[in-house]
Amino acid sequence: MIQIPVLMTDATGVPEKDFKRKLTPKRYKVLREKGTEAPFSGDLLYNKKNGKYLCAACGNKLFGSETKYDSGSGWPSFWAPLSEESIAETEDDSIELKRIELVCSICRSHLGHVFDDGPAPTGRRYCINSLSLDFEESKK
Repeated sequence: MIQIPVLMTDATGVPEKDFKRKLTPKRYKVLREKGTEAPFSGDLLYNKKNGKYLCAACGNKLFGSETKYDSGSGWPSFWAPLSEESIAETEDDSIELKRIELVCSICRSHLGHVFDDGPAPTGRRYCINSLSLDFEESKK
């Protein structure tokens, strides 16, 4: 995983006002202000289609449907990203529990958190807000 500090500006030079204009208020709150959607409320939680999950802010391909599983946590969960370069990890000490925050490696938008209680083969649970994701169904 890439270790980078989280900056609320886009690494590609996209002004913050463009994110505010592009994203719905709920998506902006999660992606750019590090919010969290309510558990069991996300549109992609129960998605079983084959395809790719993309960053809703910039379109970066983050996860594949083959690594998605039902963790029972209330958020879409994956046991691995599409590539080590697609997401970045940073320490999150915003609450008493020390966590690892996940951000998009391109636009630095907040995605969710990763925990070490996932299934084999990685043992990791990438717990992602549905509002942080777009879904691109595989063409047959």
